[in-house]
Amino acid sequence: MNFIDELRWRGMFNDATPGVEGHLLEKMRVGYIGFDPTAPALTLGNFVQIMILKLFQLSGHKPIIIMGGATGRIGDPSGKAKERELKSFDELDGNLETQMLSFHKFLDFEGDNKAEFRNNLDIYKNMNVLDFLRDVGKSLTVNYMMSKTSVKKRVETGLSFTEFSYQLIQGYDFQYLYENDDVTIQMGGSDQWGNITTGTEFIGKNIDGGKAYAVTTPLLTKADGSKFGKSEEGNIWLDAKLTSPYKFYQFWINAADDDIARFTRYFSLKSRAEIEALEAAHDENPNNMKKALGEELVIRVHGQQAFESVEKVSGLLFNKKASNEYLMGLSSDDLATVAEEIPSFEVANTNLPDAVNVVDLITEHATIMSSKGEAKRAIKGNAISINKVKVSADDFEIKKSDWLHNKYLMIENGKKNKYILSLN
Repeated sequence: MNFIDELRWRGMFNDATPGVEGHLLEKMRVGYIGFDPTAPALTLGNFVQIMILKLFQLSGHKPIIIMGGATGRIGDPSGKAKERELKSFDELDGNLETQMLSFHKFLDFEGDNKAEFRNNLDIYKNMNVLDFLRDVGKSLTVNYMMSKTSVKKRVETGLSFTEFSYQLIQGYDFQYLYENDDVTIQMGGSDQWGNITTGTEFIGKNIDGGKAYAVTTPLLTKADGSKFGKSEEGNIWLDAKLTSPYKFYQFWINAADDDIARFTRYFSLKSRAEIEALEAAHDENPNNMKKALGEELVIRVHGQQAFESVEKVSGLLFNKKASNEYLMGLSSDDLATVAEEIPSFEVANTNLPDAVNVVDLITEHATIMSSKGEAKRAIKGNAISINKVKVSADDFEIKKSDWLHNKYLMIENGKKNKYILSLN
């Protein structure tokens, strides 16, 4: 695989310093991308950079993940309209450990070109301020640093010396990795071009005969111009505790038709021929492409078992033929996911008799119906189901044994109104 060609056909190539393609074709090279641990987990936005590292590795090159234990303490001004709020060291260290675990899902940590981690805090933790100013600060002029877009945009609105120094640290990171790990390429989003080329400047200026390269990918946005990687609820995380596998799947299923082909090129590991075949059928049925990408990414991010759970939950919510037997086959975790997706009510276990009348349950313990009269009319009209079984009489009683996994009960009022009750 030719790495640059791979980026180009996928629409993931934005810019590069001259000579990088020939440099990559000569032999296995070592390249890196930095990740600052300012969030509790990796997001879908980080997934773009993870894919660059993955394609780099599949092209026969060695990826380095540099965790920003130091840069995370400073704050990157790139793409930010105002100063970042600094995180505590404990929070940053905890985020870093969590994020590192996630990378093992996506990259190969064995073999000749195995992925490896570095923490840039190890570079600076024993460097005093005078050494930093002499060895790092003297490498660049203020005029050079002021010319960077990330700095220009912030000077008028306010930029602290702390964030101004970020590009010095990222630039020296590159020099350090060049000298100690034979790293010759730094990659990242187009907003990182200034920081990355600061590193190539460091290497060219401070190392006799030093030559390093930069490669960037376009910032990914949705067709409507909104930020990629966010939903109405906020960030889409690569951590099941923060974004459930079901919600993660739904992000792809609900993607705009105009976006899904581009998303597939960015994130699918299918071959070019497979992706182009999906694109050829896109106009006729874009949902097939959404389902294919959703399935692939749920499995890669969360595993096969998580995808099987997503299928079960989707079947319950959207398959009109889902039966009581189907519902009974769902696990407690599956039903917990269902409870997050449809209206749900918590019912106090202590206030619930061993057998409760259906009318009392849906009017008093959970306000699904506004009055007992309304509930009785709905039952008479054959509209109410308990656990996918129609209720035919208003004197029907629900026993404790009817609660699935001793916790959940599904109630439906007509074809569209679904509710989950959970005992607490």
